Amino acid sequence: MNRREYLMATGGLLFGYAGRGQDAAGPSNRPKRQGKLLLHARSRTDSSEVRQRELVYNVAETAIIICDMWDNHYCQNSARRVGPLAVRMNHVVSTARQNGVQIIHAPSGTMDVYAGTPYRVRMTRAPKVTPPVPIASSCPLDRGREGALPIDDVTQPCDDQVVGPAVRRYSRENEALEITGYDGISDSGEEIYNFCMQEGIRNIVLMGVHTNMCVLGRSFGIRQQVRLGMNVVLARDLTDAMYDPRQKPFVSHERGTELVIEHIERFWCPSVLGDDLTRVAGV
Repeated sequence: MNRREYLMATGGLLFGYAGRGQDAAGPSNRPKRQGKLLLHARSRTDSSEVRQRELVYNVAETAIIICDMWDNHYCQNSARRVGPLAVRMNHVVSTARQNGVQIIHAPSGTMDVYAGTPYRVRMTRAPKVTPPVPIASSCPLDRGREGALPIDDVTQPCDDQVVGPAVRRYSRENEALEITGYDGISDSGEEIYNFCMQEGIRNIVLMGVHTNMCVLGRSFGIRQQVRLGMNVVLARDLTDAMYDPRQKPFVSHERGTELVIEHIERFWCPSVLGDDLTRVAGV
């Protein structure tokens, strides 16, 4: 049993839960710290003109959702990119956590691994709230609001030299991402919304993979969060697309990811850099 498995098995006792029992998963468990995040947000007009503006988020009203940063993937090039991405992400998330930002881990399809831990229990215990719009199980391309995606992620999205079968190879979140303190774990848009309402969270930062798929389309992803009326931004340097340069528009993988980010900036929400999440100004 490695360190992460031990900590999960003990319910996070080494992270300050000893002697608190179920209270660790109760409501109002996160200290609401003062301070503000100054985000340098980038968006695009309908003509793709780039616009920069400053957004100010109260840390106590802000959550980072880490989308599907699994420990493995059928597309091995994707899995290899996630490794160093997780290390960079953990640095940003750790600092944001220390500054009072709520961290929500959303490794879809792995909730059984985290069952019974305070991180999972606190999400399921949040009182149910009626959302302003239905929370869908998935949010595909919205042709009434956005144009077609700028990359072909249907014909063959994996960029392995030899693409293997699209079978599940993941079992949990990438181990480079620390789960600690007042973090939450959920892959349910309804649970996450209930929890955010309980905690007074109105600002959502999405990071993780894949930009063109789960980050946009999960029940907790960008499309759904925007429809719920949340203030949403994408951490553009902490994401990666699922795209094969052998497909249209025949650009590099890096450029394919940039094109998806530009699509999001035009149709859905601004993007920011991870460093903006590590610096807190006074009230």
